[in-house]
Amino acid sequence: MRPPQVDESEVEFNPIRAQGSGGQNVNKVANAVHLRFDIAASTLPEPVKARLLGLADQRISSAGIVVIKAQDHRSLPLNRADALARLQALVDLASRVSTPRRATRPTWGAKQRRLGAKALRGAVKAGRGKLKLD
Repeated sequence: MRPPQVDESEVEFNPIRAQGSGGQNVNKVANAVHLRFDIAASTLPEPVKARLLGLADQRISSAGIVVIKAQDHRSLPLNRADALARLQALVDLASRVSTPRRATRPTWGAKQRRLGAKALRGAVKAGRGKLKLD
C-alpha cells in the first residue's frame, strides 16, 4: 500500500531570509522557506494523523502543526521542493504500521549456551580469589 500524498494546497509556505554567511545578497533576498502544515485540518487518513501526532519530533508543535525550515539551496523553488519532500518523508514514516512483537520463549540450545557462559564466567571470577594453603 502506498503512503498518502500530501496535498500542496494544505501547506502554507512563508519565504524568509536565510541564516548564515552569503555575502551582500543574503540580506536582501528571501530565499529560505518556512513550511507550515496543520495535521488536524489535513485530508490525511485518521490513523496516519494519529501516528503523526504521536511522533516524538521537534518539528511537530504541541498544537499539531508541522514547521519545517528549508534553506539549503540558493533559490526559493528548490527550498520549497526540499521542505515539501521532508514533510512527505515525515508522512511516509507515520504511514508505516509496525507489526506488534509476539513474545517467544528461548530455545533449549540458547538456554544451554547462556548457562555455559555463566558457569565459565563464574569460574573466572572464582579463580581471582586468594589461594588457600592447607
